[in-house]
Amino acid sequence: MRYLVRARVKRGCEQSLLKAIEDGTLGRGSVAEGEYLRNMQQARLCQDETARWVEVCYCPTPLQEERDYWEQYFELTRVQDAHDRRNCRDQNGAEPWACGNCDCTERLERKLEASGKPFLESLRHAMINLPSRRAPGKD
Repeated sequence: MRYLVRARVKRGCEQSLLKAIEDGTLGRGSVAEGEYLRNMQQARLCQDETARWVEVCYCPTPLQEERDYWEQYFELTRVQDAHDRRNCRDQNGAEPWACGNCDCTERLERKLEASGKPFLESLRHAMINLPSRRAPGKD
């Protein structure tokens, strides 16, 4: 199944999230390891300051396996079906594991791509523009 995920980066986790993405350790140990990095490449930062992405998940409960990895860095504000479950070939048994190569959410993904700003670019920009942590008067 594919899910539309909405999440906010937890305060103080921005730098560690960016590091995990850039060094490729985000999701390490998960069966969906590479999916995390792909999700962050495609995620968009929307006006309400939530990151949004479409995620493939084969768990019986949405993001059952992935949730612990995401919740290290994000507050998941909403996880919803990205399309009608009745039409999901994996869910209805027509084609097991179909979600990996399915185009069922292509329209939604195009709509997301046209909204907001690239999440990863925004995260990098935020890290560059953090106020200096040096003591006042020190150069």
